[in-house]
Amino acid sequence: MLFMPRRLVCAGCGTTAGWEAPTEGRALVGVTMGGTEDPYFGRPLWLQTRCAGRVLWAYNEEHVGVLADYVGARLRERGGSSSTGAMIPRLPAWLKRAENRPDVLAGLERLRDLADRSAPEERSDAAYVRGERPRGNRNVYFRGGPY
Repeated sequence: MLFMPRRLVCAGCGTTAGWEAPTEGRALVGVTMGGTEDPYFGRPLWLQTRCAGRVLWAYNEEHVGVLADYVGARLRERGGSSSTGAMIPRLPAWLKRAENRPDVLAGLERLRDLADRSAPEERSDAAYVRGERPRGNRNVYFRGGPY
């Protein structure tokens, strides 16, 4: 999924953009997930809000739901595998802290509310903050042959 071509289309203004994984030699270089910007096009994510002195963000409503389930859980058990299992250990410490639970859950509720809005003037002011960049590691896929 990190290497598949993408297309961005704005239903409001008709702007389009395309993305294809760049190559280094015979390797495709994929995106790194995480941060307050779309990993493919570098645009600020729509679902962002200020929370506990940080910026809380999510890619979509499903992401908000997974975060809310985790943060709201009174007992966080390890184990089990899921498609989001790798995300939970990578969550920032501030988001996992018990003392931040009420603020984070309120922030996630604001993100749910924001997901139903579409006008630019309804965008959170946090969506314009560019301080939370994706992690530095890159995803690389080698296409056949020796590495």
